[in-house]
Amino acid sequence: MTTCCVVGCGPAGAVLGLLLARAGVDVIVLEKHGDFLRDFRGDTIHPSTLEILDDLGLAKRFLALPHSRAEQFTLRTTAGETLSFDFRVLHTKFPFIVFVPQWDFLNFVTAEARRYPNFRLLMNADVSGLIEESDTVCGVRYRTDAGETDMRALLTIGADGRSSRTRDAAALPRTTTSPPMDVLWFRLSRDRNDPGHVQAILGPGHFIAMFDRGSYWQIAYVIPKDGADAVRAAGLEAFRRSVANLLPIFANRVGALVDWDQIKLLTVRSDRLTRWYRAGYLAIGDAAHAMSPVGGVGINVAIQDAAATANILWRPLLHGSVSNTSLAAVQHRRELSVRITQTLQALMQRQLLVPALAHGGRPPHIPPVIRGALAVPGLRTLLPSLIAFGVFRSRVESPARAAPSN
Repeated sequence: MTTCCVVGCGPAGAVLGLLLARAGVDVIVLEKHGDFLRDFRGDTIHPSTLEILDDLGLAKRFLALPHSRAEQFTLRTTAGETLSFDFRVLHTKFPFIVFVPQWDFLNFVTAEARRYPNFRLLMNADVSGLIEESDTVCGVRYRTDAGETDMRALLTIGADGRSSRTRDAAALPRTTTSPPMDVLWFRLSRDRNDPGHVQAILGPGHFIAMFDRGSYWQIAYVIPKDGADAVRAAGLEAFRRSVANLLPIFANRVGALVDWDQIKLLTVRSDRLTRWYRAGYLAIGDAAHAMSPVGGVGINVAIQDAAATANILWRPLLHGSVSNTSLAAVQHRRELSVRITQTLQALMQRQLLVPALAHGGRPPHIPPVIRGALAVPGLRTLLPSLIAFGVFRSRVESPARAAPSN
C-alpha cells in the first residue's frame, strides 16, 4: 500500500515522483523496463525544464553532465531561404536548449528522488491492469519475475506514455488527430568543422533536421505518413543519396548507414484525452496527450504536467483524500497550454511540412504568413518563447517537507 502509485518512469513519472517525495508524500514509481537505455527518445531539455530543476537546486549539477546545447535554431530551404530563431533573446537564466540522452536525465532525477526515504522505484514492474472498487481506481496489478502483485494506492497516476495501458483501462474519452508525417531517426558522425547548432533543411519531398550530440549528429528524416515501407522498398542506397543531397556535408559519411536496423521509425501520433481523470486515477504526459515531435516540446510539456500535478495534489495526498475536484484542477491548469501547443504544431505541419512532403520536385519556400509574422518585432520572440516555455511557465510551488538522506 502506498499513497501515490506512479505508473511509468519516463520524464513525467520520474519528475513527479521526485516532487511528491520532496513534499513528504509516500510514492512508488513502477517502470516496466529494467533500465532507461532506449534510443531516440525525447532528449531536448528546454528552458522550462531547466527552470524547474533550478527551483529544486539541481540545475547546476544537471548541467555538469555531458551535454550539448543550442542557442539558436536555423531553418533553411533548398531554394536558398533561411529562417532563424534565437533563444538568447529570452528572459531566463537558461537561454538555450540542452541535448542529453534521456537515460542520463532519468538516472539523474531518480538518483535525487532516491535520497528521500518515502520514494521507491520498482524496475521490471509491468503493469497489467487497474484495481477498481465501486467505480474507483484503488491501485494496479503488475508483473515481475516473481509473479503478479497488487499495489494498492490512494491515487494512481498514469505516466506510461502514448501507448498507456492505464489510460486504456480507465476508459477515458479521447480525441485523435492524424499528423501528416512519420520520422526516421539515425546517427551520423560529427566533424569538428561542422556547424554548431540545430539546423533543419526543407527540400522537395523531404524535411530533415540535425541535432548536435557532441560526438555525433542525431538526425530526423521526416517522411509522409505511413511512408516507411516505400522508403525501404526504394533501397538503402536511394535513402543515403537523399540524405546527401539535402545535407552535402554528409556525402562522405552516409556510407556508415549499412543496415535498416540503424534507422528507427517513429510513428507520429497526436491525441488528447477530453477528461484526464476518474476517481482514484489521473493521466499526465503522453498518456494524457501524445504530442507531435514538432518543436521537440513533448518531454518538456510532460514535465510541466508533473510540476502542476505536484503543486495541486501534494496537500490532498498528505491529508489522505484526493477528490475529483482536485484531479480536475490539474487538467484545468494544463489543458489550455496543451491544446494551444498541439494547435500550433498542426499549423506548422500544414504550413511547412505538408507542402514540402507533397512537392512535385520544385524547391519549397517558407510560407509568407510565417515570414510576415516573424518580421513583426513583438512576434519575433514569440516562437522561441513558445518552444522554450510553452504557453504558460510552470514552476515548483510544493515545498520541501521531507528531508533527503545523504
